Amino acid sequence: MAATTASATGVRAVGCQLYFLPVETRVPLKFGAETLTSVVCARASVRVRGADGRSAVGWGETPLSVQWVWPSPTPYDERLARLRALCELLARAWADFDTTGHPLEMGHAFQEHALAEAVREENNQRPDAEPIPLLAALACCAVFDQALHDAYGMLHNTSVFDTLGSEHLSQDLSHYLTAAEGESVDFAGRYPADYLRAERPDSLVAWHLVGGLDPVAPEELTGDEPHDGHPVLLRDWIERDGLQALKIKLRGTDAAWDYDRLVSVGRLAAECGAGALTADFNCTVMDPAYVVEVLDRLERDEPAIHAAVRYIEQPFPYELEEHRIDVREVSRRKPLLLDESAHNWRLVALGRSLGWTGVALKTCKTLTGALLSLCWAKAHGMTLMVQDLTNPMLAQIPHVLLAAHCETLLGVETNAMQFYPAASDVEARVHPGLYQRRDGRVDLSTLQGPGFGYRVDEIARELPEPVATHGDA
Repeated sequence: MAATTASATGVRAVGCQLYFLPVETRVPLKFGAETLTSVVCARASVRVRGADGRSAVGWGETPLSVQWVWPSPTPYDERLARLRALCELLARAWADFDTTGHPLEMGHAFQEHALAEAVREENNQRPDAEPIPLLAALACCAVFDQALHDAYGMLHNTSVFDTLGSEHLSQDLSHYLTAAEGESVDFAGRYPADYLRAERPDSLVAWHLVGGLDPVAPEELTGDEPHDGHPVLLRDWIERDGLQALKIKLRGTDAAWDYDRLVSVGRLAAECGAGALTADFNCTVMDPAYVVEVLDRLERDEPAIHAAVRYIEQPFPYELEEHRIDVREVSRRKPLLLDESAHNWRLVALGRSLGWTGVALKTCKTLTGALLSLCWAKAHGMTLMVQDLTNPMLAQIPHVLLAAHCETLLGVETNAMQFYPAASDVEARVHPGLYQRRDGRVDLSTLQGPGFGYRVDEIARELPEPVATHGDA
């Protein structure tokens, strides 16, 4: 009976529009060997049509943070142009995608088949250039995947996260997921709703990013800092926003600098009452002994700071299959979370076999993929976080909603208000608590109504002309 009902609620994508929105940062943000000073956000609308002929439009958005999704010596402008071109190909592919069902079913099928075809098409147009990596392709796909989920909720007048049970899905999780070898996990008869919180909280603890270029002490100021009414020094951020949780970006190539940075930030955090820390070693570490030595020295010489560290975020290279590093010595000391490597649940499973204990979910890898990774990880006892891609404007909304619907280690990382706060001024008129942090939290209470609860008509952002329009958009 459930499958029949779910089949009747299925939809098909019938049209897409794609927009690019440029954003400038107020201060630079360092990713590995590169620094981000501007970003292009891809925004898409997708129209779906149901079995009864009714249609609805949904929206999705993500920053095309080239330095994060595609670290490479290939010039930035070339990589960005390639990602923009792939987004345009995907807009056509989604409008032509002849599959009907729930967005999870459609999103999974698209990633299994059509996404790779679009990437091949773009790569074939530039046979001598560097191929687009999977993470970058997922970021391009994510805007359409989010929009599909939103449109489905709009059509059925319900929240995206209330459509993830048997009444809407024709297939249970055993259609997508398999248990780790030797484990007794059984996904038959289980749905994503079984792994989500029954009630969504209206606020979350907000993690602040202490970037590698961010000044911590006054003597680190250069005189080039912005004077725009927002803090610059870490102490001022903590005091203004009531911060409780700090994510510390490290180098991963200079153990002395990394240790000193942990100590300087940790001592300031303790003085100001920010009791939770995490360390991000920037995916540049090749030997687990590097992280072990930093943590052991911290435990010996700064035990209070060591105790405040809740988890370690991916220290090791993106390419998990290529670099199958046994990380158990790190995870014996602190929870160790996959981030850049966690493109899908299969890679989460590989990570677990190597000793990783958790996964940092990101909506920029598609909501469909994040939900499947969430279910696999929770079923296998792994811990969860939801990490930011410095999400402004609409991109912030699915991001915080995912965190609110799953049991994270603590809250959600959210840092667009640090790097481009003015970018979200229009959205903040409707959702004021979502684009600022007060008492160390973000407020989700204005996210009400169907889909993601964007309230796009009320936001009324003026958009540029679409760069691509396909089908019945």
